[in-house]
Amino acid sequence: MERLNPRVRVVWLIMAVFRASLAGGFIVGGALLLSITDFWGNPPDLLVPGAVALAVILAIVRLIVAWLRYSVWRFEVQDDGLFIERGVFTRIKTVVPYVRVQHVDSRRSPLERTAGLSTVVVYTAGSRSADVAIPGLTPERAETLREELRRLAIESEGEDAV
Repeated sequence: MERLNPRVRVVWLIMAVFRASLAGGFIVGGALLLSITDFWGNPPDLLVPGAVALAVILAIVRLIVAWLRYSVWRFEVQDDGLFIERGVFTRIKTVVPYVRVQHVDSRRSPLERTAGLSTVVVYTAGSRSADVAIPGLTPERAETLREELRRLAIESEGEDAV
């Protein structure tokens, strides 16, 4: 099975810090607001320090999950479909039959462009989720994979997916 480019960890860690900062800002901001207003008659003395501690713990957990995510993320182009394995707490194994592939895109967010990475998105026919994304690829690998999946989808057009 193929692994993602290790630079994707940097992207995921930056996103984890950004999201943790937003969540921590709301938690600590809410605690500060409760402590300086009369909304809560007599707030506990540990309200703001407790909120800061909670925000730090959540940030650490987010960073650990972002770091571990790389070690479990794998994909493989097989004869009959695209196989993806991912998930830190809940392991998810996905098989996308080529006959279900509608179209394949590649995209690069500003953060991915800075890290020299790209994402391939496979849009499928189905009801649960309409797309599967493979992040953390070099732009060259993303284009090669996109073309390979497109070719395999065209070759399987006459087959039955079941």
